Amino acid sequence: MKKMKIPKQKTYGIFSNCAYMIRRAWRECKSVLAIVLGLIFCGVAGSLLELFVVPAILKAVERGVSPMALGGMILWFTLGMVLVRALRRYLDENTIFGRVRVRSTLCLDVHLAFCRTSYPHIEDPDYLKRTEKAQHGLTHNSSAGEAIWRTLTELLTNLISFVIYLLLLAQAGPWVAALCIALSAVSYFVGEHMRTWRYRHRDEEGQLFHKLDYCIARSQDLRLAKDIRIFGLASWLTELYDKHARLFRDFQAKCQRYCLLADLLDVIITLLRNGAAYGLLIAMALRGELTAAEFVLYFTAVSGFTGWVTGIFSGLTTLHRQSLDLSAVREFLKTPELFRFDDGRPLAVKPDHLYTLELRDVAFRYPGADHDTLSHINLTIRPGEKLAVVGKNGAGKTTLIKLLCGLYDPTEGQVLLDGEDIRQYNRRDYYKHFSAVFQQFSPLAGTMAENVAQTAAVDLPRVWDCLERAGLADKIRELPQKENTHLGREVYLDGIDLSGGQMQRLMLARALYKNAPLVVLDEPTAALDPLAESDLYQKYSSLTGNCTSVYISHRLASTRFCDRVLLIENGGIAEEGTHEELLEQGGRYAYLFNLQSKYYKEGAMEDE
Repeated sequence: MKKMKIPKQKTYGIFSNCAYMIRRAWRECKSVLAIVLGLIFCGVAGSLLELFVVPAILKAVERGVSPMALGGMILWFTLGMVLVRALRRYLDENTIFGRVRVRSTLCLDVHLAFCRTSYPHIEDPDYLKRTEKAQHGLTHNSSAGEAIWRTLTELLTNLISFVIYLLLLAQAGPWVAALCIALSAVSYFVGEHMRTWRYRHRDEEGQLFHKLDYCIARSQDLRLAKDIRIFGLASWLTELYDKHARLFRDFQAKCQRYCLLADLLDVIITLLRNGAAYGLLIAMALRGELTAAEFVLYFTAVSGFTGWVTGIFSGLTTLHRQSLDLSAVREFLKTPELFRFDDGRPLAVKPDHLYTLELRDVAFRYPGADHDTLSHINLTIRPGEKLAVVGKNGAGKTTLIKLLCGLYDPTEGQVLLDGEDIRQYNRRDYYKHFSAVFQQFSPLAGTMAENVAQTAAVDLPRVWDCLERAGLADKIRELPQKENTHLGREVYLDGIDLSGGQMQRLMLARALYKNAPLVVLDEPTAALDPLAESDLYQKYSSLTGNCTSVYISHRLASTRFCDRVLLIENGGIAEEGTHEELLEQGGRYAYLFNLQSKYYKEGAMEDE
């Protein structure tokens, strides 16, 4: 199969991403927008009150107002600033709830998109990289999905205040405003180039942090506890951690040097900017062109004006970065699917219906491979048939199962359900037709009953029936909380771990609980001992009932319980027939069976 290239999408612009977030907030939590407007008002009103309070008092003194009127003016200014600050503090304390809600809905969309995407995407490095970038923009409070609201608030506050201060300083002369704008821009861009060194090298930092995090995670992984002690891995893990920690500290030190240099340049340019602006104002005051109140007003406005200019540039730069992160989120959510889902033809499960599965001239090649794993496979699984698929490791047995289950689409040929190509159907509807036990387990941190039912709404009698049939009921009854015992210790402190064989039985109970018409068992006895394996073989027919079922195993003794056996070799069906027929043929299947039987016999003699 040729590698599926995800089409490159046009990156969304800043205005597009801002509009997108505003629409999300309007739909999910309108208070976010109301609080942004309130904070902008508080920011502008507070800066204006602080700007005019001293000049207004000086002007009142120059006019010779009464002490009572002067006190009243001071009281009103003080009251205004207190109210504005109180409102701003209230909004600051309550803004996080709505912003987290909006970000959480985006996180949920990303996680659902990943969980529901076409299965081949999960094995595609390009798709996984896109997933990581999308999650990076939503992981915490300072990520773009939430921090953009603070950036927009500060940027709009700076823009509005900049316009007001610009109009104010223009009255003192164009040179003052022009000088402040020019030197503020120089200060910002020179300093920003230094400060963004870390951002430009974020991939390098991310790799270093990922390696450190990996060392920590491995050392705390309970599954490795035995290996760490038996093989003495502690010193190796410590050595790896120390090595990457040194590299990370060197990176941080280099970053701090750039930041220090940026701060020194900013101090120098700020002294030049303020000194020149203040010099012009002092000269104007000495020439009598400014009153004392006007001088104080413009003098205060200069420092505030440069702050607004710097804030605008900084806000635009930050907004640009956050827009890139949001673009990654939106592009991920718009990733084209390989399968049909909601736009596919509905496919309901028919009660008591026995389905026919067919592979018609099917070939499959993995991305990057130079040859087909399976080639020109023609196979019809008849209604109610119990089919065994055997072969050496790497022969393509699991690939065959994934094609039947619709997890892969063939490179060539068709997969048919009752004579219809499955590519036309809603793939999620198609999955509802299968109960499966795969080699890799997928338990969740919940109760035993919830893991069987795969939902919190548990049909308890049905759960116990499935546990009985899977041979795990006695073990569950011995547990402290029985079916309510938690599985795993990652979330629950009272959780327990099951052995490999017990976990396989739990997954088998889960498959039985789903009660789908098509059953797939991929090495369901791999972790079981011979006695438990034999017991499961004896129950195989009753477990699958009248369902059409496919059973994969590398232990050929299991195939005698099936209606038909396929031997997969060299990308095709090498032999086909019942267990007895294949033994009578004396071919490859018979050779492998006798070879395995020999090992079992030798093992039994040694045990005796």
